[in-house]
Amino acid sequence: MAGNQKSKARMEQAKGKAKQAAGRAVGNERMTAEGRAAQSKGDARQAKEKGKDAFRH
Repeated sequence: MAGNQKSKARMEQAKGKAKQAAGRAVGNERMTAEGRAAQSKGDARQAKEKGKDAFRH
């Protein structure tokens, strides 16, 4: 299960980065903000999983 959550975190980060870059390229502020939000969500999920791993070992 943890591996699945880690991959979700990486996927959210990658999608966020791509959306943010696309938003910048076309000059769309909303898309850029949505990309940053998705990337932050992925960062938070990744931090949560790292915390779980620290307590497991």
